[in-house]
Amino acid sequence: MQTLFYGVFSAWVLWGKQHPPGYKTRFNWHETAWWLHVPMIRALYEQLASPSKLEPLDLVEVLEWAAAALNRVDRASFFEKFEEGQAVEYFYEPFLEAFDPDLRKELGVWYTPPEIVQYMVARVDTVLREELGLADGLADPNVYVLDPCAGTGSYLVEVLRRIDNTSKEKGADALAAHDAKLAATNRVFGFEILPAPFVVSHLRLGLLLQNLGVPLADPERVGVYLTNALTGWEPLDPAKEKVFQAMLTGFPELLEERDHAREVKQQVPILVILGNPPYNAFAGTSPEEEQGLVEPYKEGLISEWGIKKFNLDDLYVRFFRLAERRIAEQTGRGVVAYISNLSYLGDPSFTVMRQRFLSEFDSLWFDCMNGDSRETGKLTPDGKPDPSVFSTEYNKAGIRVGTAIGLLVRKRQREQKPAVRFRHFWGVTKRADLLDSLKVDDYDAQYEPASPDESNRFSFRPASVSKSYVSWPRLTELSGVAPINGLMEKRGGALIDTDRAVLEHRITLYYDKEIDWDELKQLGTGLTMDAARYGAKKARSKIIDSEGFASQNLRPYAVRPFDVRWCYYTRKRPLWNEPRPALWAQCWEGNSFLMSRPAGVASPEGVPFFATSCLGDNDFLRGHAYYFPLQLRAPSALAGHEDDDAATTANLSPASCAYLAALGIEDPDADAETAGLIWMHALAIGYSPAYLTENADGIRQDWPRVPLPDSKRRLLASAELGRRVAALLDTKSEVTGVTAGAIHPELRTVALISREGGGTLDPAAGDLDITVGWGHAGKGGVTMPGKGRIVERDYTREERASIEEGANAFSLSAKEAFARLGETTRDIYLNDRAFWRSVPAKVWDYVIGGYPVIKKWLSYRERDLLGRSVTSDEAREVTDMARRITAILLLEPALDANYAAVKETAYQWPPVQRSVER
Repeated sequence: MQTLFYGVFSAWVLWGKQHPPGYKTRFNWHETAWWLHVPMIRALYEQLASPSKLEPLDLVEVLEWAAAALNRVDRASFFEKFEEGQAVEYFYEPFLEAFDPDLRKELGVWYTPPEIVQYMVARVDTVLREELGLADGLADPNVYVLDPCAGTGSYLVEVLRRIDNTSKEKGADALAAHDAKLAATNRVFGFEILPAPFVVSHLRLGLLLQNLGVPLADPERVGVYLTNALTGWEPLDPAKEKVFQAMLTGFPELLEERDHAREVKQQVPILVILGNPPYNAFAGTSPEEEQGLVEPYKEGLISEWGIKKFNLDDLYVRFFRLAERRIAEQTGRGVVAYISNLSYLGDPSFTVMRQRFLSEFDSLWFDCMNGDSRETGKLTPDGKPDPSVFSTEYNKAGIRVGTAIGLLVRKRQREQKPAVRFRHFWGVTKRADLLDSLKVDDYDAQYEPASPDESNRFSFRPASVSKSYVSWPRLTELSGVAPINGLMEKRGGALIDTDRAVLEHRITLYYDKEIDWDELKQLGTGLTMDAARYGAKKARSKIIDSEGFASQNLRPYAVRPFDVRWCYYTRKRPLWNEPRPALWAQCWEGNSFLMSRPAGVASPEGVPFFATSCLGDNDFLRGHAYYFPLQLRAPSALAGHEDDDAATTANLSPASCAYLAALGIEDPDADAETAGLIWMHALAIGYSPAYLTENADGIRQDWPRVPLPDSKRRLLASAELGRRVAALLDTKSEVTGVTAGAIHPELRTVALISREGGGTLDPAAGDLDITVGWGHAGKGGVTMPGKGRIVERDYTREERASIEEGANAFSLSAKEAFARLGETTRDIYLNDRAFWRSVPAKVWDYVIGGYPVIKKWLSYRERDLLGRSVTSDEAREVTDMARRITAILLLEPALDANYAAVKETAYQWPPVQRSVER
């Protein structure tokens, strides 16, 4: 249907060129096929638009409406703004957005800005000349070009323009335009799966040739084919071929179309593949027809690299594999140029893909266009807007994912080592900046060389890593057992609550055998809804027949940094989606956990470490939280966690024990403090801003690596700093001077719960309702953050004096203290009358594990989501949270000094084989 309607519009554009604005004849949609000159398109349109097809669908009247609307257009104004080809292309994206938004999203249909197209075609032309020795570049008659996702033909039009310009630069003769026509019909190809953009691409290419003075004449056509670019590269099984031909009986034009496309796929020596492939991470696994296209990118990810979670079936990855296979494995030399999702540049999932690129190509350039909503929030490093390069006047948001232009060249005479070059483009002018970069004489000097190797998972991003980082042990190398994933509930929050009593009542009802199923559903406990691997009714019968309610299983539960709620735990499946019995087995009084993740997925990620003594959630940190117990007890001795005399051991690897022995610490199992020395030291290192900055790329790529002190004295001092950090992170424990007792001067004025205009607050009167939009319900019950209400201001004289007084306790000058906390402060509102007064700027912005700590807490407490006001204690949680973070920030100079001292004389950790534990 989209072909039908967009065909009418395209025909109107062509009709309009032939009929001046004053022409009295009106456009008639019945003549559309007459204006669509390509036989395949004409046949397709005639099939779709026949009366026998349209009348049963009641489309005749709708098409009449469409033609009437077009006849009302002021053609003079329209064609003053748009050339024919531009108009047909420009309107396709908004047309499809209105006509079939799901299809547009599924197949990644986006208008590619002209600057991007011009830049990529210019670069391909240059590398053909400079890298492959083809003096005429794209104009060389031996250069066969393919855009496998041609869309509306932008890249193909630009390639033909480049070919024509080259001819003119050489002193064009009367055959120059004919050369462009030969290229369009014989060696510049495009594949497109959607009929409507297929129509558009033919129209644009036909108009270009017409404007060059060499119009197509029947039966001539340009080399754009309606086909699935991801299939048909190998001969079809004879039996399947016979079935396919039978399906197309009565439509010889489509059969001919398929045959032409297969000829290009299987016989043409393609030298250049370029374009803008679709991005869709939810496209599903590659179908059988693609013959395991991306399987080579998965080989060894689990067994060799320990990467268990990945999605390599994204459509753009399939197109990369198609290009790699065609250029490297078949033609043997050539160029690949794609603008695509940027995730392949450094994300762990793409390790093998990058490794293959390095083995198959000789020169690789990457222009990172950024604009990612997940990694950077579409902000530049200095906080300015960084829109998607696909942002247009029509679609200002562009796309959510960041993008990059990858240019890969394979030479016939291979280089001993590939050259990898990388650069960033940021901000609102980056499309223009990209084009301007072509004018620089020493083009490659604009790039930073990257050093992909095993240690950085072959990342194409130049690494921000200290020289010695890769020699330090990963967290997994310090641990005696593999880290444990956090719990996964997936029961709509029914097993978790901010109020212990409410949760206890809900779970008691669930276990009460006197309450039948229908009555339980009426009570709305949230546990009667089917969910992932959870048939609710069957699960309840199984659980209450095998166990009863146990109040000791009501436990504090770490949901997000500084956000501890209550959960009801049972190992009986399937009440929890993932109950993690191994984590439960180590959650006993006196034990605690260091938390981290296998690789960074958020930007900013902030600190990728935490410490807790609670059971905790799998999503406590973005990228999934893994828990390293400081001590271990045999799970068999811990059925009810009542055995305080069970033998405990330190959770340390043999290499860690050998390290401690080398420092003169012989028995790490002796007590909890000794068992935790290395882990508390790791926490102190992890909260050092200098460590996080110097090693940002290494930390993002993998489990964090930490340097170990080479002396007992330094280890003990570092571990003591770590214990101070751990105490500040542990909301279950009061910290004298921070949350209890006489509050330190620098914290007294931080985040005081206050009333607008002064006076007292009355919780019973709704004064603690959070109603300014800190959060709202998203799809699937997910809580989405909102803007809320913040007032930024300067510190008052009293607030500034308090911080200056308290800075002395940290051996900081007033200037250093404000540098750590921020030069301004914030008032954070609950509603129109209550607010937390004075949350320093960097306290408000503090991020742990990808979450802005205070803002994330608030997003869950909006009254419409929580169903009630926050309590006085909960309001004071924000005060305590802000004060804990303030204390951590003021501790940072000591943490940085500790890191500097340790790394200068770090213990020489023995090299080990790559860990595959995740």
